[in-house]
Amino acid sequence: MKTFKVITLQVVEKEVLKDINIVDGLIINKEDDKRTWLIETYVSKEYYDYFREAQQEKGDLEIQVVISHQANDPAAFLTSIRCIKLMDDKMSILFEGKLRKQRNEYAELLLANLMQKGYAGEELMQEFKSKMKSKPQIPASSKSSSEAKNI
Repeated sequence: MKTFKVITLQVVEKEVLKDINIVDGLIINKEDDKRTWLIETYVSKEYYDYFREAQQEKGDLEIQVVISHQANDPAAFLTSIRCIKLMDDKMSILFEGKLRKQRNEYAELLLANLMQKGYAGEELMQEFKSKMKSKPQIPASSKSSSEAKNI
């Protein structure tokens, strides 16, 4: 097994990213034959109702996490919530899931988003270079990220 620090957590809701402010987080690649990952995040109790409802829906929850360093591309996972534990004014959420894409498509998603916004030629190249450095949020589930935030 390999363990990494979670830097950011986002939930994908209808092609839009919902930022979850985390206090701390850990992600574990179980390296099993099912390619399972465990993601535990420590967050404010303000998210309790949101995640409890998601847990009760019993379907897959798509999340994106940045691992180890803020400059890393987000990794997309299809998960289910295994456990929510309340602790004073915080709570722990344990997700279990699979990496959605083995190959990172961030650059392709960003390029498609910029082209959809009308960038072309040298202007496209400059905007692409700028955004590759700042790593704006783009939902991994959509090549036409017109609803992506922060771009």
